[in-house]
Amino acid sequence: MAWKKVAEKNDVAPGKGKEFVIDGKRIAIFNQNGFHALDAICVHQDGSLVPGKLEGDVVECPLHFWHYNIKTGELLDYIKGVKLKTYNVEAKSDGIYIDV
Repeated sequence: MAWKKVAEKNDVAPGKGKEFVIDGKRIAIFNQNGFHALDAICVHQDGSLVPGKLEGDVVECPLHFWHYNIKTGELLDYIKGVKLKTYNVEAKSDGIYIDV
C-alpha cells in the first residue's frame, strides 16, 4: 500500500462525503468526526454511497436505503458479514491522504 494525496482538506465538507477515483477504484471519503474512507459503491446495485444521508457513523445508500458504518465498512442490515473495504486516511497540513 502507498499513501496518496487525494484532496485538499476543505474539499470534503464536515458532515458530508465526496467520491474519488484512485487507481481505478471508486472510494468515498466522509468528513464526520475525522476523515473516513471506504469503497464508494453499495454491494446491492452499484449505487454510490456519497449522496446518501449521513447520520453519526452510518451512511444510507440513496438507492434502496442500505446502511453502512463509515468507520468499519460493515453493512448494518439485510446480509450479515458483508463489509466494504476501508482505507486509512490522514489529514495533513497540505491535504487529505489515503493509504491505497
